[in-house]
Amino acid sequence: MQYSSAMRNRLRRVEGQVRGVLAMMEKGRDCQEVVTQLAAIRSAVDKTIAAIVAENLEACLRAQWEKQEDTSATVQAAIQLLIRSR
Repeated sequence: MQYSSAMRNRLRRVEGQVRGVLAMMEKGRDCQEVVTQLAAIRSAVDKTIAAIVAENLEACLRAQWEKQEDTSATVQAAIQLLIRSR
């Protein structure tokens, strides 16, 4: 699978957020502020996972449709990936 620059940019943003939280912790920032930022990181990671699974699912389904293959196993595998990621 090819990962788009948008996907890599999402993860670079997450990386920056993690560095920001570490800096907040080093400065002794309030627990509520740190947890709020960690929740934002989790949300960003969840959205990235969903985007990657969706792109991969689309590519796999297109390939299977072209070959006129059954797609139900592919859809179930994608659902399981999303469930495991939570």
